[in-house]
Amino acid sequence: MFSGIIESLGTVRARTPGRIAIASHTRFEHVEIGESIAVNGACLTVAAISDDGFTADVIPETWQRTTLGDLSDGATVNLERALRLGDRVGGHMVSGHVDGTGIVTVLREDANARWVTVATPDDLIELVAEKGSIAVDGISLTVVDVFEAAFTVSLIPVTLAATVAGAWRVGTRVNLEVDLIARYVARTLAARDGSTVLATAARQG
Repeated sequence: MFSGIIESLGTVRARTPGRIAIASHTRFEHVEIGESIAVNGACLTVAAISDDGFTADVIPETWQRTTLGDLSDGATVNLERALRLGDRVGGHMVSGHVDGTGIVTVLREDANARWVTVATPDDLIELVAEKGSIAVDGISLTVVDVFEAAFTVSLIPVTLAATVAGAWRVGTRVNLEVDLIARYVARTLAARDGSTVLATAARQG
C-alpha cells in the first residue's frame, strides 16, 4: 500500500523482458529483496539490490497494462516505497495496481499552477469523481473537473519539481489508478445488479 507521495525520482538503467533496473536519485535505506516499490505508480517487487538502486520483476500483465513498457534506458520515473504501519499518509490510499492508462491532452499555466487534462478510457472515467482522489503516474492528485472522457487536475510547483509531472507534455501516456473506494463500490454494485438480474430471470423461468 502506498500514499501517492513521491519519495524520489529514479533513472531506468536497463530493461529486459522480465525485469527493470532503476537507480534512485535519493538513496533508500534498508531496502530488502521482496519489498514493494511503486514505479510511476505500478507496484513492483524488488528482486535484486545495488549500491544505487534496485532491480524489480515485471510480469507481462504489468508491461501491457501500464506505461512501463514505454520506458527507455535513461528515462526518469517516480519512486515510492510501500507504507509501514504508523506512517503519515499525506496523499490517499494507493494500491499500486494500475487500472489503465490515459493521455495528457491539454496543459495550461495559471499563475503558479499548471492545469492538466487527461483523456481517460470509458471504463475508468465512470469511477473518477470531482474533488475525489486519483493517482497519476503514482502521484496522489485531486480531481478538479470530470468530463465525458477526461478529467483535469491542477499541479502545484512542488509537484512539478519533485515528480515526473513536470515533464508531461501533450501526448504523454500516464498510469492511472482510480480511488480504491470508488473501485470497490462500483464492483459491489455491479455484482448486486448481476445477482438481481439472475434472480429475476430465475423467477421468470
